[in-house]
Amino acid sequence: MTIVKSILLGSVAGFTVVSGGQAADLPLKAKAVEYVKVCSLYGAGFYYVPGSDTCIKLGGYLRMDVAANTNSNSGNTSGAGGAQNRFSNGYNWRARQDLSIDTRTATAYGVLRTYGEVGFTWTDDTYAGNGTGATVYSPIGPSPYSSAPANASTGAQGYGTLGVYSVFIQFAGFTIGKAVSQFSTPWTVYPGNIFDGLVGGGGAVNGVNQLTYTAEFGNGVSAAISAQDPTQYTQAGVNNVSAGGAFGTGDYAGTLAPDIIGSVSVDQPWGFFKASVAAHDNHAAYYGATEITGHPDDKWGWAGQLALSIKNLPTGPGDSINVQAVYTDGATRFNIQEQSQATAMTIYGGTSLPGAYQSVGFGFAPDTVFAAGTQQQLTKTWGGRGAYNHNWDPFWSTSIYGAYATVSYNSTAKGLICHNATWVVPTVTSCNPDYNIAQAGIVTRWTPVKNLTFSADLTYTHLDQNMVGTISAASAAIGKPAAVYQLKNQDTVMVLFRAQRNF
Repeated sequence: MTIVKSILLGSVAGFTVVSGGQAADLPLKAKAVEYVKVCSLYGAGFYYVPGSDTCIKLGGYLRMDVAANTNSNSGNTSGAGGAQNRFSNGYNWRARQDLSIDTRTATAYGVLRTYGEVGFTWTDDTYAGNGTGATVYSPIGPSPYSSAPANASTGAQGYGTLGVYSVFIQFAGFTIGKAVSQFSTPWTVYPGNIFDGLVGGGGAVNGVNQLTYTAEFGNGVSAAISAQDPTQYTQAGVNNVSAGGAFGTGDYAGTLAPDIIGSVSVDQPWGFFKASVAAHDNHAAYYGATEITGHPDDKWGWAGQLALSIKNLPTGPGDSINVQAVYTDGATRFNIQEQSQATAMTIYGGTSLPGAYQSVGFGFAPDTVFAAGTQQQLTKTWGGRGAYNHNWDPFWSTSIYGAYATVSYNSTAKGLICHNATWVVPTVTSCNPDYNIAQAGIVTRWTPVKNLTFSADLTYTHLDQNMVGTISAASAAIGKPAAVYQLKNQDTVMVLFRAQRNF
């Protein structure tokens, strides 16, 4: 051991002498430390990536929601939330962490931008218990969410999802990737609310895959043409009524054509205006299980939307009015957006009708309906939404909002639905699947310090359905017995509480 120590110490000493000699012969200048510098080219929060001319901004938020009298942040108009019995939640919890990365580089072709935003969400949603109480994760998808294999019980109440909200590149006027639809307004589905389920306009709050070209004409005027994927957010259903179900069963074929969207926008100090149009291909599969049963022809639907935001109101600094109106023909999701439950509503309530167990209201709005041997019949809708946003002072603000949508079928579609629906019996004195949805609400926010906001949002929803009479319904998984139900309009209310910290 002594010999080993002597060798090591000798080696270190020799190295020190050599190094000292080199340092004496060739004096070195200490390398300057390169600090992160502020990038003021693209607004607040950007910094230069050290050693490059790329600017980067990191952002996001942390949010906690508690929704009362609902099983979902989108409302209580279907499933267990619409049952209004012991399977309906008195509250629903949701926690989310959102992270975004925005990079920009000046080039000879303009700014090269990349943007990505992801969020991890944990939700307590359905009426069933969570088994052992362990942390479990369920697949991302529409409600009802399937439970993870580790759950001790089916229909787990808790589930976690990882959402990729936006991932896109912008270069030379092109947007390529997952970005907010060009049909949508800057406020998407939130003209003043924080409630997710408003009808009355295009949604796509989360990004949709697209290829878009935007032309800037100066003075805030721009126009865009876009091809976007319909499968995630703009397919409301091509329903084959011959396949069973009250309003048929969805019968999509493979995706054949993207949605084609065009828009013109004007962004000025006084406010904002946007006109959007969309063409949507309805591509159905077969009348039966195999190719030899035949299929209906494709039917193109369309949608048009106008949106207006007015700023600098005399009622106070920062006050605004946001409104929009939309019409669709075979493109329902551009009115009843993907987070709304209003394309498939089933709400139960009370009744005073002798012999009836309870009442029920239906509202279904696919893009098209058809039956074996017939062509697709387009579903028409129109509606709108809007809000008045007022700041009481730097800490308190209130928004009053409303939304409306009407759904109508042509005479052929009504005949197909009413002839094939298994629940239509002589006690249905008027079979009319048309319906309307009206929503109204008020939200108040308190911001005690910058970027920390506490909100309370009250939303009322009214289903105005046109069925008259009673139905003999079979038993349902949400606790409803096989009984006679009165067909009747329905009303629901929910409250959403939120705490959010932006950064």
